[in-house]
Amino acid sequence: MTGMSVRPYWELRFDAHGDVNTRPRDRLLEQAAQQGLTDLVVFAHGWNNTRTMATRLNDRFFAPFPGLLGEAGRTRLGYVGVVWPAMRFADESLGGIPREEAPGAPPGPDADTPPGQPPGLDPDTHRALDAVFPGRQQIVARLAELLAERPERLAALDEFAVLLRGLVGVRGMSGGAGAAADPGAEADEDEDEDGVPAMFGEDVTEVCERFAAALAEARGKTGAEDPAVFDSGLGGLWDGAHELLRQGTYYVMKRRAGTVGREGLGPVLGALAALRPAPRLHLVGHGFGGRLVSFALTGPVEGAAMASVTLLQGAFSHHAFAERLPHAADRGGALRDVPRRVGGPVVCCHSRHDTALGLLYPVASRMSWGERVSWGERVSWDERVSWDDGSLLPGDVRWGAIGYDGVQAVADCPRLELAEALDGPFPARGCVSVDVSEVVRHGVPPAGAHGDICHEELARLVLRAGRIGAG
Repeated sequence: MTGMSVRPYWELRFDAHGDVNTRPRDRLLEQAAQQGLTDLVVFAHGWNNTRTMATRLNDRFFAPFPGLLGEAGRTRLGYVGVVWPAMRFADESLGGIPREEAPGAPPGPDADTPPGQPPGLDPDTHRALDAVFPGRQQIVARLAELLAERPERLAALDEFAVLLRGLVGVRGMSGGAGAAADPGAEADEDEDEDGVPAMFGEDVTEVCERFAAALAEARGKTGAEDPAVFDSGLGGLWDGAHELLRQGTYYVMKRRAGTVGREGLGPVLGALAALRPAPRLHLVGHGFGGRLVSFALTGPVEGAAMASVTLLQGAFSHHAFAERLPHAADRGGALRDVPRRVGGPVVCCHSRHDTALGLLYPVASRMSWGERVSWGERVSWDERVSWDDGSLLPGDVRWGAIGYDGVQAVADCPRLELAEALDGPFPARGCVSVDVSEVVRHGVPPAGAHGDICHEELARLVLRAGRIGAG
């Protein structure tokens, strides 16, 4: 592909159901075999609204690799970008892509939205929602209208909740049963038994209040405003409603990432592994892209030459790789078998500056407490969390994201600082948590540093994890 900083480079393009664009896939398989590659790095983006935006992120992430690799003996490294239909709200940081190069970037320095922007949906986010949810433009338009008008009526919030359930494809919530947009996707522990987060079924005023308070804390952690001050009236609830729309959209993206990984990328990895000679495969995923590459290893990819997996700010449960869940010993994490399918390490990068995963993800996840907690006791909101202690998770780590605090409940999982991971001995197999807060640190609320992944240090980490060019 012209204009890329690395070669050889290919793209794999998937639709929401995991169906692959066959021409680019066939080109990859044919040319990878012809060029005799020793290693192939496969990178899956998280939020990106267009193929152009995804490709530019791929370019920036891959840019340091050739210089770091140098004349690494017989190593012949190729690069693959996985492009899939994701969704980014325009007020979120763009992973180091300059505003002038990022379609749909909002005004303001460093492609970030300045605090105090007008209420409602910005035009770019509105267009992105129309694209991600085809045929539901009228629903999106009414949601945008409500967010802009912020009616002083609780009935308007109820209408918002009904419209949102229609947008994301959840139905039948009044009876406690639901169906999701991707019914074949495996449920996470932040979903109820029917695979539907209770944030779509609980009282909408309570849900919006939680999200509004989480936003206030997220802004406070980045110095945007006093974390203790948020409007507890209807005005503040509409701030929470905006966040509920974001989280509803990301619920769909999370399940879509699992579908694309399992049904789409997994079979392509199997085909790459069947090449003779087969390149060593190194999977890298950012955000929901981390979920995508992980679920690619849950399907029939036995025998694949999977050399390493690196997750950058993975947007899924930190218990995903656990053999037994701490709060439910009869169950394991949805991805517990993945490390055994990888010949090298599964590296999980996490940063305390990622407010998207550190604050908003846990609030969205713990909404499932609206039904019953795992030991069968109903718990009120006041019992679940106290805002006065300054923490959304007072001693309760059930709902954390792997990109915020690393792998949890996995035995013999080393926890390394970035400097140790880059310069010290590196584990040869199994799960490894690496604190990358030193470099993944820049961004504004609500996402914080979630998108700040284009760093030479992270490229070095991928090379170390995969022992690419090591001899």
